Amino acid sequence: MKSDRFSRLNQYRSMWVLVFFDLPTETATDRKRATKFRKNLLDDGFTMFQFSIYMRFCASRENAEVHTKRVKKSLPEYGKVGVMQITDKQFGMMQLFYGQKPTELEKPSQQLELF
Repeated sequence: MKSDRFSRLNQYRSMWVLVFFDLPTETATDRKRATKFRKNLLDDGFTMFQFSIYMRFCASRENAEVHTKRVKKSLPEYGKVGVMQITDKQFGMMQLFYGQKPTELEKPSQQLELF
């Protein structure tokens, strides 16, 4: 029983949900739809990683599925959207560069898990 309590938030159970998108912005209506989609992501706890890539930390696979379903419900009519779930361990192995300089990954903000 004791190991179950400590395994709840390990690097293999915790997940990151990444949303990649390329949405049309030619018309005012297109821009409004794209803005609404980004706002929905932010309202659901996603943060911007790059201009068209948003990410969210989830404490479990089940929680990641909940947020993936929310993304699917808010898909705009046009454009390409991809959703990927990866473990915290895989996310931690990412290598980031600004130009040719390696950069440290920012630590995720602490999130309160109520149950």
